Amino acid sequence: MVDDVAVGLGLSAAGVGVLTGLPVLCFAVAAPAASALIERLGIEKVVSLSLLTILLGTILRSSGSFAGAVVGTTLIGVAITAGNIAVPTVIRRDFPGSASTVTGMYTSALNIGSVFATALTAPLAEAVGWQWALVAWTVLVPVAWIPWRLAARQRAERVGAVQPPRLAPVDAETGSVLRRPMTWILAVMFGGQSFGYFAATAWMPSLLQDILGIGAGAAGGAASLFQLFAVAGALGVPLALGRGVGARPVFVVIAAAWVALPVGLLVAPAFWPLWVGLAGAAQGGNFTVIFTVIVQRARTVGEARQTSAVVQTVGYAIAATGPSLFGAAHEASGGWTASLLLLLGVLLVMTAAGLLATPREGTRR
Repeated sequence: MVDDVAVGLGLSAAGVGVLTGLPVLCFAVAAPAASALIERLGIEKVVSLSLLTILLGTILRSSGSFAGAVVGTTLIGVAITAGNIAVPTVIRRDFPGSASTVTGMYTSALNIGSVFATALTAPLAEAVGWQWALVAWTVLVPVAWIPWRLAARQRAERVGAVQPPRLAPVDAETGSVLRRPMTWILAVMFGGQSFGYFAATAWMPSLLQDILGIGAGAAGGAASLFQLFAVAGALGVPLALGRGVGARPVFVVIAAAWVALPVGLLVAPAFWPLWVGLAGAAQGGNFTVIFTVIVQRARTVGEARQTSAVVQTVGYAIAATGPSLFGAAHEASGGWTASLLLLLGVLLVMTAAGLLATPREGTRR
């Protein structure tokens, strides 16, 4: 699919890199503005506008010009950023007693969507061309927008709100959040998680082809395996927490499964489905743990929003370097050992931050 887009737009490898890197850059850069916009307009309006922006961005991205692709991809990245900030805020506001369960459902939905997009976009592109294959996904916008608007209207009627309440003064909340060491610990934890995710998804097929000589189809299947097992991890975390297991023991298991990917590929690469499956479950579960901790540690809805914004700004800035650093280590060394050792080091830093961030018992603080 990427090759089809590159040919259709006449892009070099650098141009492809710009398009694929833009969303992650938006996740980092646009998070503070998204948080401020939510505070100003309210969650319901911002999410509705974000869905419509995704619709517009997808159409522009499919226009057939590089400029349209850049503008469209940027709009999509900014819109998704607003959604990323809104979700923990909604969970803290509406589901404070079941944060891990709702976060797990959200994480699972993200990964299921990735699996379907990966599996269906390429066949669609072969049948109708890459532009129409991208446009086809806009059918999901009304599927999400209509129930969201209905839910927003019902909530407004229930609470008797004509205008969305201001969640908290942005400057005051941000200052408080920035002064808390836990915010930065969570940011490092999320940064390590996201670095590993984007590095693995970008380079796993090439790595497996080089190390084991497997075919492109099997190597590409590793990405689907990675996403599928993430669903199990995302749903497994709330089940464990619901049984009274503390967040820290759950995280220890997750960290061990994540670390198994680089260690396993270094020591026993022939068992790659096991290592990829473990890491997939780990990344889905860890995403759930991180945002559950953010929601549970937040004293107010505004604090949840601002903490999420800071964590995602720092985390995605770290993540944006993942594919390039992983690839640079491979290019400089001529093999994959240096890249896997780099990934291992990042995951160990993530583990240290996670041990500090997660409470030993299932308490709010």
